This record gives sequence, structure tokens and C-alpha cells, in this order.
Amino acid sequence: MEKNEICRIENLFDLNETVAAAIFEGCVYPWEVLPKIHDFILKLGPTLDPEKYEQRAEDIWIAKSATVFDTVYIKGPAIIGENTEVRQCAFIRGNALVGNDCVVGNSTELKNVILFNHVQVPHYNYVGDSILGYRSHMGAGSITSNVKSDRKLVVVKDGERRYETGLKKFGAMLGDGVEVGCGSVLNPGTVVGPYTNIYPLSSVRQAVPAHSIYKKQGEIVEKIDEED
Repeated sequence: MEKNEICRIENLFDLNETVAAAIFEGCVYPWEVLPKIHDFILKLGPTLDPEKYEQRAEDIWIAKSATVFDTVYIKGPAIIGENTEVRQCAFIRGNALVGNDCVVGNSTELKNVILFNHVQVPHYNYVGDSILGYRSHMGAGSITSNVKSDRKLVVVKDGERRYETGLKKFGAMLGDGVEVGCGSVLNPGTVVGPYTNIYPLSSVRQAVPAHSIYKKQGEIVEKIDEED
């Protein structure tokens, strides 16, 4: 295993930006934690500071500073972090750990996910069996597709590397600061390195390097800082 692998946890996420840091302990690749989210939330929920969180229903803990609209549906286990806004008609189907200062938008659906702090999924997004890093953002109508059409187990492809995940359901891993353009589909097994931009209307099905711009399949360019 090489330190320059896009898919390694330490190359994707700042674990200081999630209350779920402990779930990654002993893991090398982030998809390894997907089957653990349910039990992790059940263990973490009762330990949350009662001055900051309250248990609203069975296995559902919501920060007192969070804004959750009346039309939101939340199935446990779930945790909604501090200063997070969950907007009208959001559908949280369980096994969802949403960090601080996040936006879960109108009609957005979450299922078996970890959202780090400051993540935005603000408009008509589907995020399933996925992990979204610190300050990542999904444009309107962009989704994570989490099951292959042939129902086979998901394989992550990074150049010549092939990772057999052993998972039938696996959406996307977005590193810190990733920007996903409107109307994009992140196909099963997509991994996007930190601070990468995905063009609108893209269909992504691979590991995409950090600090790059994904224009289309086969056309990925390095992001150039404005200062340069």
C-alpha cells in the first residue's frame, strides 16, 4: 500500500472535522466503515453532550442549535450536528451521521452516510452508502448511485489498481473540499480526491485525483491556483 493512493483515508479526509473519527480507526479505505455506521451511531448517540444534543425520538439525536423543518422525515439511527439546517421535505432514511454546520436541502435523501462538518447537499440530492468530506458540496440534482445495474459487488478503479470492496451497495467517497457540479451522477465506487471539481452533468465511475478538474471521462486536468 502506497501513501500516494487516492483512496486511503488519510489522503481524503481531515478526521478532526467529524464526530465520527473513531469509526475510521483500524481501517485503511473509507468504504470499510460503511457496514459499521448503524452500530456506531447507536453507540455514539447516548454519549453526546446533553447540553448540546437532545434525543428527539428512538435512536435519533439532534443538536439543539440545529434547524429541522416540520416536514422533514428522519428514521433512526441518526445524528444531526450543531448549527446544521435540514430543510423542507428532506428524507433521512436511517444510518445517517450529519456533522456540524451542514445543509441538507429540500427533498434531499440520505441513507447510510457520514457527512463531515460544513457539507452541503442543498438541492434535490440523493446520497446513499457514501462519505462526504469536510466542506464538500453537491450541486443541485447531483446524486450518488449506490448499486450497479448488474447487481454485482462494487470494484473501485484507480488507474491500474483495482479494489474489491465486497460491497453490493457503495455510492461515493468525496474528499474534503470537493465540488460536484449540478446534475452529475457519481456511479458506484466513485472516489474523488480533496479539492477536486467535477463538471456539471458528469458521469463519474473511477478514482479522481486530488486538486484536479474532472471534465469528462478521459479528460482530467490538474487544477491551477489563481496565484500561479
